[in-house]
Amino acid sequence: MTLTSSNALRNHWWWRPGWSVGRRFYTWHLTWEGQDDVHRLAAEYRDALAPFAGELTLIPDRWLHLTMQGIGFVGEVAERDVRAIADAASERLASVPAFDVQAGPHVLAPEAILLPVQPAGSVAEVRSAIRGAIGDVRDAVPENATGFRPHVSVAYSASDGPGAPVEEALGAREFTPARARVTNADLIVIHRDHEMYEWETFATVPLG
Repeated sequence: MTLTSSNALRNHWWWRPGWSVGRRFYTWHLTWEGQDDVHRLAAEYRDALAPFAGELTLIPDRWLHLTMQGIGFVGEVAERDVRAIADAASERLASVPAFDVQAGPHVLAPEAILLPVQPAGSVAEVRSAIRGAIGDVRDAVPENATGFRPHVSVAYSASDGPGAPVEEALGAREFTPARARVTNADLIVIHRDHEMYEWETFATVPLG
């Protein structure tokens, strides 16, 4: 997907249903601590996009993530259930071997600049195991099982405006996709109080 002047940027930070300042959410992500090549590529995008810092939210290494599977808001899901889900995920993910991925080349979408992650099937296998773990504990698994497209966002749109200047800036650079190894999945408690996805880790579950 490519942005043009007729395919405008759209502010990502509108408040989605249920969200507000102070709310926290249990969810599963892949995070990239210690993944130097992912950090290298993200830094290259931050450099290329620096002229748009007022229009885009550039994601620092600490908050790079691949969104996997939500559970529910803190206060609406009992912590004992969350702990049980982590235990169930530990059992299920023990049979999923660690694997290598590639992030990039980028895709420009109205609300974000994305790095698709391949092989998508390997990431989806981790997500399927996590969904199974949620189903082991709770009556219903939130979010759709299908339509999952694994990606890492390196920037979010922070305003409405034309997309062509961003497209042109990125087109003037060459980016080498990043390589990383996925060895675990993180159950986190996330918020977006400051127009950034920030979190505390609730549990880290290793793959087999």
